[in-house]
Amino acid sequence: MKQALTLALAFLPALALADVDPKFAKLRDSAEPVGGLGQFIESYTGDCLSDAMGGSECKANAAAFRQKATGKKYVMIITEDAASMISMGTYDPRGEFTLNVTPFFAAAGSALTQGAPTRTDAAGNPVLAYIKVNGKVPEGGNAGSVSRQVSMRALRLQVVFTPQGVWTLPKKGGGKTTGVKARIDAMLVTVGRTGEQMGLWFGR
Repeated sequence: MKQALTLALAFLPALALADVDPKFAKLRDSAEPVGGLGQFIESYTGDCLSDAMGGSECKANAAAFRQKATGKKYVMIITEDAASMISMGTYDPRGEFTLNVTPFFAAAGSALTQGAPTRTDAAGNPVLAYIKVNGKVPEGGNAGSVSRQVSMRALRLQVVFTPQGVWTLPKKGGGKTTGVKARIDAMLVTVGRTGEQMGLWFGR
């Protein structure tokens, strides 16, 4: 599994420095902030002991949390140091580009993903298709400057999502991996230091 994500409870002041797309702002502001992705995933999936070991109460609590959370919108912020799921996509001479975001948000030995993965790679990680986030190079920038921001992990990601259930896959070496199946409603990529918008994506 990928390293645990560092998530913020509130939107940091830097984000207010740049104008945010009104549609995204409305969607984000209507969602409940996730205080910690690891805690959210554990509460939702119910990483519990067996009933014989006292896990029945844990399972009941997880079921109650899922009932409350499923279908509800949440928002999380993935800070620059944790945004390893962002990679450079295409670029054209008009100054337009795409950022490839792997919708695999890992924490607590599990992950929240776009939909339910059906297979794993050689390392045992679930395989998911990229989400292509469109962007336009800021004034004075170019393909190289955008690529450097990606490689230097200078970008921050805001994700609005709706949990829809639990997925399970066999784990390499035995056992199973359980995660949260979600619908990714929207993603905003910004420069972490300034809050300047770099890319925006909305789900269907």
